[in-house]
Amino acid sequence: MKKIWFLSLLTLFISIFFVRATDQTNHYQVQDGFDPSLATGIFDNRVVSVPSTLAELPSPSRKVLGETSGEKEIQVDLTNQRLYAYEGDNLVYTFLISSGKWGRTPTGTFTIANKFRFIGMSGGSAALHTYYNLPNVPYTMFFGNSEIPASKGFSFHGTYWHNNFGVPMSHGCINMKISEAGLLYNWADPQLPEGKTSGVAGKDNPGTKVIIYGVTPKS
Repeated sequence: MKKIWFLSLLTLFISIFFVRATDQTNHYQVQDGFDPSLATGIFDNRVVSVPSTLAELPSPSRKVLGETSGEKEIQVDLTNQRLYAYEGDNLVYTFLISSGKWGRTPTGTFTIANKFRFIGMSGGSAALHTYYNLPNVPYTMFFGNSEIPASKGFSFHGTYWHNNFGVPMSHGCINMKISEAGLLYNWADPQLPEGKTSGVAGKDNPGTKVIIYGVTPKS
């Protein structure tokens, strides 16, 4: 009888822990612009300050489709935590990044589906001390493919809550320095509509190809 009671209790404990550990649905909210009323966020259950200087970041400029000299491609090397941006064979940018630590960054070939100047992000697990609620996240570009759609929430974005680039720190996204995320946002397709700072890829305005490879190092 004691053995049955113990096994039942153990099963209940495992079930509760599993639910808490897997309750990590990510949520995203598109913002019209920088919201100065949202001055704090939460990262891994810790309160972090939202820099007011984000409101002063330059807006992306609109570029003409087809003005580049070669096909654009973004490569992310998870092993070395580094991003490379190419136009044809020409290396345009190379940046340190932080990929998934609590959630795996997917590997494969993707395309950028949309770009948002500012969004709010929340998710993780309070029970595992990985909860986050981060407003005013700048320069976000979601990517996806037929197996992992952009709605899953994997993206490139600027990061104000840590400065530990080169080390896995995210829940699956590609964390970047804010200034470098801005350069990539301005360079990558889809191009933005006239007078807009956010945009969506389409048949006549496709997103840049993204190739993610390698193995994320343990941190």
